[in-house]
Amino acid sequence: MPMNQPGTQQFAHAGAPGMVIVGAGPAGVRAAQTLLRYGIRPTVVDEAALPGGQIYRQGAVARASAKERYGFEWKRARSVHAAGAELMAHADYRAATTVWNAAHGRLDLIQDGCPDELSYTHLLLATGATDRVLPFDGWTLPGVFSLGGAQIALKSQRCLIGPRIVFAGTGPLLYLVAYQYARAGGQVQAVLDSASFGPQARALPAMLNQPGTLAKGLYYLSWLRAHGVPVYRDAVIRAALGGGRVEGVQAIIAGAPHDIACDALAVGHGLRSETQLADLLDCAFDFDAVQRAWLPRRDADGRSSVPGVYLAGDGAGIGGAIVAEIAGERAALAMLADQGIDIDRARVRTLARRQARWSRFRGGLDQAFAAPSAGAACTDDVIVCRCEEIRAGALRAAARDYAIDDLNRLKALTRVGMGLCQGRMCQAGAAELLAHCRELPLSQIGRLRSQAPVKPITLSCVGSSAP
Repeated sequence: MPMNQPGTQQFAHAGAPGMVIVGAGPAGVRAAQTLLRYGIRPTVVDEAALPGGQIYRQGAVARASAKERYGFEWKRARSVHAAGAELMAHADYRAATTVWNAAHGRLDLIQDGCPDELSYTHLLLATGATDRVLPFDGWTLPGVFSLGGAQIALKSQRCLIGPRIVFAGTGPLLYLVAYQYARAGGQVQAVLDSASFGPQARALPAMLNQPGTLAKGLYYLSWLRAHGVPVYRDAVIRAALGGGRVEGVQAIIAGAPHDIACDALAVGHGLRSETQLADLLDCAFDFDAVQRAWLPRRDADGRSSVPGVYLAGDGAGIGGAIVAEIAGERAALAMLADQGIDIDRARVRTLARRQARWSRFRGGLDQAFAAPSAGAACTDDVIVCRCEEIRAGALRAAARDYAIDDLNRLKALTRVGMGLCQGRMCQAGAAELLAHCRELPLSQIGRLRSQAPVKPITLSCVGSSAP
């Protein structure tokens, strides 16, 4: 039997050593909470100052209430925050700490500006996701934000990115952030959804697996329309217009060009899993055609192909916050079981059933808001890789002149993906462009191999670790 039965409020401050969780979003928090309830005190490494992840980010500005900051999800956010406070008190919680490299049995960290190492025997990667960035004309202008960046400004600082804002892209986050900005006093000029009505209608049966969540999404859409916000489907952004900053947006709506005046633009084409650490640890990857991305392989309980390494949450495939919570708990139970600890098998079966229901709902979302391909969208002078200032024309020329069919070969000849972000931001756009240019399926041009550091670090940090 476990040292402490699940559901109790007893915690052990010792136990099996080397249990490490990277990330304190919904998946990481629930995983840590589960380990604590079985008497295991894990180490939790978190880039943020407080637990909650991006979706339940805890801001520095306290003026906004939980209801104002998280809307319909405020109760769930408070539950995750309470579990986060629990792990801060009882686990080895390392806030504001970046993992920049991973090797078997060891993580390299930057904590408080200083380098450190952390050993592990069992590692759960709950690294979350970032915006899927696809370049277009004018996307580097001041005033252009990702949807996630716009949401951070609102949640963390209660700050609008501009008085008149256009929201563009696709996915449920598009409507949520537009709704949050409109409620906060922003003048939402338009919502431009690249998805069409037909696929969204066909996805309804699958999304009815979670009628409450579907109702929330329909409410956001209805509220926006009721308050005079133009909402367009089958709308593709072509360019951000302006000189020193954004002054408008050019879009193709139902096949016709439209110009919309604005002071800021928030764009999101879905989310992209943060998989760099799994790659450095030699986890096997498979191509996911729905998410148009390479994702680390895992079993139903979150075990990766590498013994002792587990995966949960959006960092292993986009599933949303609720699925992340379920997967985090389930992965923690797998970690315990693999150490010979007697776990609650009935709880695992309950989690599996819940996960299956949410997976069906997620399938409906993926059908309704399909990730777009964007290989033909960029003109040759559009910067694809901002770190190295590599333009689409240079990538097309290299692909054509050297018959490049592999993304790593394109990187070697053009330096795309060699900058500070190590390809985290430009890989999706470069891959889409190469696949289109060479008339190949996206799955056939490969993925950029991850390199340390996976997050930018200063030379002073590296130098201070030298003997």
